[in-house]
Amino acid sequence: MTAPLHGREAIVNLFRIECARATMVCEVEQILEDGEWAVLEWRDPLGLRGCGFFRVRDGRIVFQRGYFDQLCFFRQQGLAVPDRYLG
Repeated sequence: MTAPLHGREAIVNLFRIECARATMVCEVEQILEDGEWAVLEWRDPLGLRGCGFFRVRDGRIVFQRGYFDQLCFFRQQGLAVPDRYLG
């Protein structure tokens, strides 16, 4: 969805922008943990599903990657699909 973000301010700004343009509720399906790795599987009441992978060191997220169907998300939210998604 975006280029890698670095720092709290960049992450907060991303969520501020993205949450302002969509209404979504994420319900936790399960959380798995192994050492410094954690996986969050979630779903939205409208049917969208996704997961996030996190590496945590000293109480801070040092790596995160998430997956969900972005085209379904845009359609569910009534948002225009960015041209870069259409090839």
